[in-house]
Amino acid sequence: MNWLNSDAFTVLGQTVKWSDMIGNLFGLAGLALGWRRSVWSWPVQLLSGAVLIAAYLAGDVPGLVGKQLIVIVTAAWGWTRWRNGRQSGGEIAVRFATWPERAALVAGTAAGTGLLAWAFLTIPALGSWSPWADAYIFVGTLAAMVAQARGWVEFWFAWIAVDAVGVPLAFNTGYTFSGLTYSVYFVLVLLGLRSWWLRTRAPRPTSPTVPQGATA
Repeated sequence: MNWLNSDAFTVLGQTVKWSDMIGNLFGLAGLALGWRRSVWSWPVQLLSGAVLIAAYLAGDVPGLVGKQLIVIVTAAWGWTRWRNGRQSGGEIAVRFATWPERAALVAGTAAGTGLLAWAFLTIPALGSWSPWADAYIFVGTLAAMVAQARGWVEFWFAWIAVDAVGVPLAFNTGYTFSGLTYSVYFVLVLLGLRSWWLRTRAPRPTSPTVPQGATA
């Protein structure tokens, strides 16, 4: 499997590794499937995380490695949740989070980021050269995937916030393809956000009523 970390091609003066390219292509596919509310979004995201771990282990980017570990664990949980939560028509129900749910998500992300950054700063063995960015990416990814598993529209906003930090970090550490795919991610995020947002406004099916005088 050494070929995964070998060079595929060069773009903009930087070398793209096979693992970086393949992992991100799986990631794009998983995001597109999430937009369509397909249960297959989760196994594809899991596969993306496994390939990207192979890429990031070759570099000094524990935050990006941690992000993919979170992707794998949460994808397994989300896969189970979506398989068990499909509606009668086979679709996944989506909605906006309530204000208490939003507050819990933001507070948990902030607290987790601070705690993990402290760990990176005080434990040199963790090997982070960018403690706050690594912690933010790690915890932000967990928050985004939890929101996706719960069918919250805020999932898309969370991914935008994570990529705003993760993409520059990817460029700065030589993972060019990760950075280049951001433009495609951004388009998919906007499409997915629009799709899920409109879905929350669609009338929900109601149970049929029995007309008066009729028997069930």
